[in-house]
Amino acid sequence: MNKITEYLQEKVMPKANKISNERHLAALRDAMVLTIPFIIIGSIFLILASFPIPAYTEFLNQHQGIRDALLFPFNATFNIVALVATFGLGYRLAESYSVDPLASGCIALASYFLVTPRFSTTIDEVMVTGIDTNYFTSQGLFVGLLIAIVSTEVYRVVIQKNLTIKMPDGVPPTVAKSFTAVIPGFLVVLVVWAIRLLVENLTSFDSIHSVVRVMLEKPLTHLGTSLGGTIIVFLVINLLWCIGLHGSIIANSVMLPIWLQLTSANAASLASGEPVKNIVSAEFRYLIFVGGSGATLGLVIAMAFFAKSKQLKQLGRLSIGPGIFGINEPVLFGFPIVFNPIMWIPFLIMPIVTVLITYLSMQTGLVAKPIGVLPPGTTPPLISGYLMTGSLSGSVLQLLILVLSFAIYFPFFKLADMQKVKEELVASENLE
Repeated sequence: MNKITEYLQEKVMPKANKISNERHLAALRDAMVLTIPFIIIGSIFLILASFPIPAYTEFLNQHQGIRDALLFPFNATFNIVALVATFGLGYRLAESYSVDPLASGCIALASYFLVTPRFSTTIDEVMVTGIDTNYFTSQGLFVGLLIAIVSTEVYRVVIQKNLTIKMPDGVPPTVAKSFTAVIPGFLVVLVVWAIRLLVENLTSFDSIHSVVRVMLEKPLTHLGTSLGGTIIVFLVINLLWCIGLHGSIIANSVMLPIWLQLTSANAASLASGEPVKNIVSAEFRYLIFVGGSGATLGLVIAMAFFAKSKQLKQLGRLSIGPGIFGINEPVLFGFPIVFNPIMWIPFLIMPIVTVLITYLSMQTGLVAKPIGVLPPGTTPPLISGYLMTGSLSGSVLQLLILVLSFAIYFPFFKLADMQKVKEELVASENLE
């Protein structure tokens, strides 16, 4: 076991850390985190517009104006995540290069509008041109992220080559910065414009959005949302935690854009009164993470109420509060599970069990599918299960996961508890 731990510390962890800290992935993580407050705020209003109580639903059906008004804030927050993420990625990536992040974020956003197709229609005999606002939602997220990376890379190269307008020393810094961005911004627009023209005139695709949807979104969505793919994703998250890396943050760099699209699709179905279709979405991880990654709340309960070791009992009592709110770092690093190969066994069993139960129960209709509501990650289990599925079946599912968590962790907890008791006895005898 010591050799395995040493190998992981010396060989695996440095490489994993390097990948985790790669500037594009780090900027992508920050950009996706920036969208979370908007999604949570929008989810609150979506709940208000679709709360699953028959009398309340009937009232809203009879007063459609009230329901439409409740969806205004939803559309203004939840449904602009592509724009927020595009700006955020341009900002954070430029910040990592030490170039003006505000200008870069704005240029990234302008570039996104440049590649997004427009439509024309006639209203009251007047020709109107506009942009489909569906592209502002997670439907346009992948394109926004790719365009933000391209535009920021072009922008920073031009800046670093000093191809900028230099203003006299007496000009205020804010004005000087705005002129500094003129040439880089112009060149970014030229590059993105050329990409759009090439795609629309030399390929069979009608827009960059179509290219990304066919070549990137569909394959990744199929891979990441199938039963097997979902098990692999959550296994990887827990494997990264086993060596001390924040698995959720690293996996979210790749998977969260996909999951948010599916959350948005479920929310749109709910808002329009249609059945939701997607099982795996951004909410799925919160449904199965009862107590945090690895569903460790069962282990915390075992420690708090069944430990004979003073150390583990105290750790359990200290961890139960954070565990209820999905924070399990005290257990991961205090028990510990990190770099503890014996505890890796139940920790890696849990995602397989929870994904299988959750996925199959929703596929067969025993548990309601996620409805596109994304409450804060710290929402306690049972409550979060109800909010995310709009059904008590979501709460029952989380209760079942909690019971299974306790049962799977308990034998390994008892081994550790007996060892700790022996260590405490030896320590007390030495003191005497």
